[in-house]
Amino acid sequence: MLRLACLALLLIASPAMAQRKAPPPSREVMQFSFAPVVKKAAPAVVNVYARGRAVVQQNPMMDDPFVRRFFGDRFGLPQERLQNSLGSGVIISPEGIVVTNTHVIKIGAQSEIKVVLSDKREFDARVILADEKTDIAVLKLEGGTTRFEFLDFEDSDGLEVGDMVLAIGNPFGVGQTVTQGIISAVARSEIGQSDAQVFIQTDAAINPGNSGGALVDMNGRLIGINTAIFSRSGGSHGIGFAIPSNLVRVFAESAAAGRKVERPWLGAKLEALSREVADSLGIERAAGAIVTKVTSGGPADKAGLQVGDVITAVDTTEVADPRAVFYRLTTRGIGKQTRFDVIRKGRRLPVQVALTAAPQAGRDDVRNLSGVHPFDGARVSNIFGAVADELGIDEVDGVAILSVRPNSVSANLGFKPGDVVVQVMQQSIDSVQTLERAVKARQRVWQIALKRNGQILQIQIPG
Repeated sequence: MLRLACLALLLIASPAMAQRKAPPPSREVMQFSFAPVVKKAAPAVVNVYARGRAVVQQNPMMDDPFVRRFFGDRFGLPQERLQNSLGSGVIISPEGIVVTNTHVIKIGAQSEIKVVLSDKREFDARVILADEKTDIAVLKLEGGTTRFEFLDFEDSDGLEVGDMVLAIGNPFGVGQTVTQGIISAVARSEIGQSDAQVFIQTDAAINPGNSGGALVDMNGRLIGINTAIFSRSGGSHGIGFAIPSNLVRVFAESAAAGRKVERPWLGAKLEALSREVADSLGIERAAGAIVTKVTSGGPADKAGLQVGDVITAVDTTEVADPRAVFYRLTTRGIGKQTRFDVIRKGRRLPVQVALTAAPQAGRDDVRNLSGVHPFDGARVSNIFGAVADELGIDEVDGVAILSVRPNSVSANLGFKPGDVVVQVMQQSIDSVQTLERAVKARQRVWQIALKRNGQILQIQIPG
């Protein structure tokens, strides 16, 4: 009895606690639901099935003559293997334009893609755009005159931390699933691989199979394409990432119109502003992008940007690093003006930059190399803005490898797109013509300096 009396006194003395334990005040409150949002958005979210053939390379054990003697040469021959991929996608037009992730549909040669709607109808799909740098792919459903349910884009720049969102997709292949959460962060750029990648972070559960699915707001409008999770186990830990709708819209609209996406060319090299550099420049916050190189005659040069300038905002939106800057330029588009807020020698000033396409390589700037030398089968180019942008490399001296022919000498040596040839036999390479001359004479041992991922590799290859 004494314990019950004390409990009653405690409840009387703590009305706030009693209020927290009280039942919902009305039946209407109990019936609050996300169902209307789901009914609007779910029919436009689809399952994407991709199937393709991939070549499995020769078993490295076959390099041993002893192994070849007992198992035969066929044991190590390259073989084809079927690969399957499962993901999600979002229909963004009544004509059947679907956006998803490139990694969902890029599994090998001769891929076959099937798309299954929420009502179980199945359609073939063809790829009209697959951009690996942003992980955005655009498909067209082969539906004839069929009109499809679709989602409208929302302006992802209007998102705020704390906004409620729903993630819709097909996790683990169990079927369409809806999870709910909030926006945990916006403009996350630390995890991106491309110079134009930023992400929306959410705690809505995202698992394998959700890739390419929809992140929608409470109006049922598309704010992002779910693309990645941060996990040590492969399951959702409440840290998921989505590509913002404003970037997705650029690629989707260009693909639907049959145009290639051209990213604006700044003509400047940017680096993240470190705490040490910020202190040396008298800047309080270590956020922004510092200009470390300006290409003569480029848009940055014409706008008056200088080495040492710190870009803190693009069109009044604060930027944390170079990726955030290039993301803003990509979503802004070619042919427009953009404003940089810049700190120069302690003074803040605006700089207007005209967004133009990067200069293209001419016919004399590209070569297909063949012959008795290490670069047989390589397609190479002088380095221009467009080439540097396509390959994701800095504009440097040298010659870039654009592609390598399968089973060629260059392919077997491990050369790959994005490699930059800097020297051959101690001779500096500054053009494709110089490289052609350097490989004409046969050598007993080839000495090559190659730049890959920002590092110089010194290579010796028997002639």
